[in-house]
Amino acid sequence: MLRKIAEKHGWRRFRPAAWVQVTGEDALVFLQGQFTQDLVATPDGGVAYGLWLTPKGRVWGDSFVLKASPTHLWVLSEGLKGATLRERLEAYIVADDVILDDASDRAHALVCAGLDAPGGKTPDATRGDDVPPLLAPLEPGRWHAAGDGVAFRGSGTRAGLGYVVTTGPEEALPTPSGVEWTGDEALRWRIARSLVRVPDDVGPGEFPNEGGLDTEAISYTKGCYLGQETVARLKAFAQIRRGIRRVEGAVAPLPAPGSPLFQNGKRVGELRTTVGDGEGGMVGFALLTLAAWEPTAGLSLTEQGPAHVRVIP
Repeated sequence: MLRKIAEKHGWRRFRPAAWVQVTGEDALVFLQGQFTQDLVATPDGGVAYGLWLTPKGRVWGDSFVLKASPTHLWVLSEGLKGATLRERLEAYIVADDVILDDASDRAHALVCAGLDAPGGKTPDATRGDDVPPLLAPLEPGRWHAAGDGVAFRGSGTRAGLGYVVTTGPEEALPTPSGVEWTGDEALRWRIARSLVRVPDDVGPGEFPNEGGLDTEAISYTKGCYLGQETVARLKAFAQIRRGIRRVEGAVAPLPAPGSPLFQNGKRVGELRTTVGDGEGGMVGFALLTLAAWEPTAGLSLTEQGPAHVRVIP
């Protein structure tokens, strides 16, 4: 079922939690020391997806960073509030020539999902009218200016996501002729694509590796950044005890995020994101203790309950 969902495409409007412009002579070097991705190596006109970590290397937030030049960048986050991000960055500005313009309160956005889906759903194929012209010519990991905002595409596992962001009126956003998704439909697509959400699935209690974010959101070749020492140590010694896994189950009512999961009467993890699968069941993400969880057995919502939840390969 999730394979079919992963191949769908749709769109929805939303309000970004953070849309912050970073300018100044030291803008690039400053962000390079805070962000897990290599912004120096990102070309002008490029997009980098990465993380903001705690000093102990846990996930504090995630963002797309759009690079216009070494002195001009934008930061978009769907889960990290602009005021919170600005406060953190300001705390590390000492003598740096860096100016933060938080436009989060006037930002509107559109996200198109499934740009890389089969059946002519890529920018170099015939797309019809279901993708805004602002996104259609973009390659993964690239952006361009669009009126009072920008249009950009993710890369890697996020290549299927395209965004249009504006600080003008919401009416300035294009309206694709394809299917407008509900929040649940968009969430099911992200689960089908194994795109964890920060902080819902992976947050300040988890390391990036526990959510599989180390393979795409972290550069292991760039210089120092906040939390890097712990991340490097985890990579070198593979000290990961927990991991995010996709789950599904014929359970009703829908269990809440944080609900414990049991196996043979022993707690082995907890649910994170949960959403109805559209067919009377549930799909979601769970954080499991890897040494305690038996992959071939099902999971229960109570100590002695039936094993109605299973991990999706």
